[in-house]
Amino acid sequence: MLGWNWPLLLLAALAVSAFVVALIYPTYPNYDSIYSLLWGDELLHGQLPSFDAYRAPTEHPLGVAFGALLSLLGTGGARVMVFATLASFVVLVAGLYRLGRVAFTPLVGVIAGVILCTRFDFPFLAARGYIDVPYLALVIWAAALEAERPRTGARVLLLLALAGLLRPEAWLISGVYWLYLFPRLDWNQRIRLGLLVGSAPLLWMATDAAVTGDPLFSQHHTSGLAEELGRQKGLNEVPRATINFMKALVKLPVALAAVAGLGLAGWLTPTRIRVPAGLLVIGLGTFGLVGAAGLSVINRYLLAPALMVMLFGAVAAGGWTMLREGRARRIWAGAAIAAVIFAGIWTALRVDLHRLTLDLRYRGDSRVALSRLLGDPRVRAAARCGPVRTPNHRLIPDVRWLLNLPEHRVVARSDIKHAKGITTGLTIIASSRRTLLLQSFNPDDTSPEDTAFSLPPAGFTRVPVASPFYAAYVRCPGT
Repeated sequence: MLGWNWPLLLLAALAVSAFVVALIYPTYPNYDSIYSLLWGDELLHGQLPSFDAYRAPTEHPLGVAFGALLSLLGTGGARVMVFATLASFVVLVAGLYRLGRVAFTPLVGVIAGVILCTRFDFPFLAARGYIDVPYLALVIWAAALEAERPRTGARVLLLLALAGLLRPEAWLISGVYWLYLFPRLDWNQRIRLGLLVGSAPLLWMATDAAVTGDPLFSQHHTSGLAEELGRQKGLNEVPRATINFMKALVKLPVALAAVAGLGLAGWLTPTRIRVPAGLLVIGLGTFGLVGAAGLSVINRYLLAPALMVMLFGAVAAGGWTMLREGRARRIWAGAAIAAVIFAGIWTALRVDLHRLTLDLRYRGDSRVALSRLLGDPRVRAAARCGPVRTPNHRLIPDVRWLLNLPEHRVVARSDIKHAKGITTGLTIIASSRRTLLLQSFNPDDTSPEDTAFSLPPAGFTRVPVASPFYAAYVRCPGT
């Protein structure tokens, strides 16, 4: 029993649990990931991806390429994307364990993995198919390889280049790492690795230029969308946002433990904190640059540094294994056990698992309901009468994916410019309170117009299809 590989057994248990949960609570990709499927499908059909669609998210080249592959599976590709993201979460946990084990001790790695699994924002991102999860997996494994073999060079930069095709924050990590390697490289190596560093931003800009004619389209589109959706905060609000987001992501006990863990690791083994501390500093710096650039200030930009906070929290709980046997080790271990018990009770009293399961079930049930509604022959016939309208942008990618429609055939009623004058076709509206709150109403818009977008349009007749979440209204020419 004592000779068993417990980290491997725990990882296997996590993989099985993720698979079982995905079957019990089937979920579907989020807004951004569904667009990756749509754009990939457009590419396979010889069309330019609709990157500039109404309130479309920022494109991610590797996500679009993966979406193209999965679109070959038809509508089932959406579920496969979720399974792939859940698998990426398991890989992420394994990477965080590896980094903790190499930089500190195996126990620190195990505790860091456990903390990650119990910070439910992260597995919840995986359950909704967010590309942040495979991005984080690539970054953390790059960090683990560097911690295991300092200045390993090309392997690390290759993983960061792939990560840089999912999120541009990896560009800064790659650049800093290249500068770190620079003094010990000859010019041939500097140029070769520099090309690897520049490959991700160059490929990203080349994709934007080929599709839109603007190599900086993603940057312009992201800042414009952030302003339109009210997500800009400004540099002066970044410190407060950092604290609030970090507390929400890792929870207060872990954040406090991380402060102690960082101090202890810096005192006992200053060389071992090089990689984790570097990622923490770069991640926090990137978040500040995001605010300064006028981009969306959201907690997803703090996910990588949040993982390092978890790791240093794990150092506080398990770092006593770095000490030799003695009084200091016993005192630290006893205090750590007491702190872990306190943190466990604190978390148990505040986590509402019932709400989490309801949320997962809603996301699966509502998507199934939308699929059934749009799959009804009467609704499909109605969709041929004209454009399909939705209250706002939130349902557009799902409707397009399920009905296999091009960009111009699905219009948001909140998109006044394109929705104005449409008097025929199919209109989808929410028919339950929760769906109205999550997918119809704009919480930042209290105007009567925003409410009107979720009401049945005048002159349209309801299609008699029973659905607990959505309703379909139709008006064909001549009626």
